[in-house]
Amino acid sequence: MYTLKNHMEEVVLYQMRSVLNDLGVCACDKCTMDIAAIVLNELPAKYVVTERGELFTKIDALYQQFEVGVTAAIVRAAQIVQKNPLHEVAKV
Repeated sequence: MYTLKNHMEEVVLYQMRSVLNDLGVCACDKCTMDIAAIVLNELPAKYVVTERGELFTKIDALYQQFEVGVTAAIVRAAQIVQKNPLHEVAKV
């Protein structure tokens, strides 16, 4: 079965794990997905047609090609979300 997939989504989500950890920003689900949405709206989509299991091979092959631009976009988006987080603040 063939699937249409935005390869950039996989690259961004893969790279976000290490970048957000290094930045020390909130990594709750809401903030993480807000950052991903900002990044993916900034970067061009890279659609691929793939069979199941083939996607991870493509991610590894193209990861280095996009690494610097994706990292910069993640940092910019993390700064935006950190200044204006939309998650609920825990009440003490």
